[in-house]
Amino acid sequence: MIMDGNGRWAKRRHLPRAVGHQRGVESVRRLVRAVRGMGLECLTLYAFSSENWKRPQDEISDLMGLLRRFIKGDLPEFIANGVRLKIIGDYKALEPDIVHMLDDAIERTRNGSVTLVVALNYGAQQEIARAAQLAAQEGPVTVESISRHLDTADLPQLDLLIRTSGEVRLSNFLLWQAAYAEMYFTDVLWPDFTPGHLDEALAAFAGRERRFGGR
Repeated sequence: MIMDGNGRWAKRRHLPRAVGHQRGVESVRRLVRAVRGMGLECLTLYAFSSENWKRPQDEISDLMGLLRRFIKGDLPEFIANGVRLKIIGDYKALEPDIVHMLDDAIERTRNGSVTLVVALNYGAQQEIARAAQLAAQEGPVTVESISRHLDTADLPQLDLLIRTSGEVRLSNFLLWQAAYAEMYFTDVLWPDFTPGHLDEALAAFAGRERRFGGR
């Protein structure tokens, strides 16, 4: 999921962008609670990209504050409902208290049966470059050797990539993993995105014929 449209949602309502981000977190909660009932094995959310550091400092501070509150407030629910938290991206570069909270949450949810992946300080080009460097240290660089060193190496294959808000681009998200993924773009802004909208996306996905380059 590329969760796009928080700022535009707020702007249309003449509200601060921070309110849009708060409503976006509520959408995350709704979706995570619904995932188990949908039979999904893994859900990946693009929360903060490596390019988002270019945003105004007050907006970055608001986003980091929301992240802190999300971890504190939702961790007990994750544990109770068997949700395993995984982080992709260079999250260790975030503020030390956030890193500590994330590491603790990852450890305490490691036995969960449904995986929630959160991309933090993530950029797909940077991920591929890191993986290629590690692969080169081992020998010939191949598709398989790069794949083994991606942040998502222990995750299922990406099947469906969804972007909200009407934008039609990947924005440096899971570029390698999306090679044969199905794409689904919706005009719905992220704060308005519901489990019902996800059901619609899954129904569209189920109706597609996947050939993976074959005929």
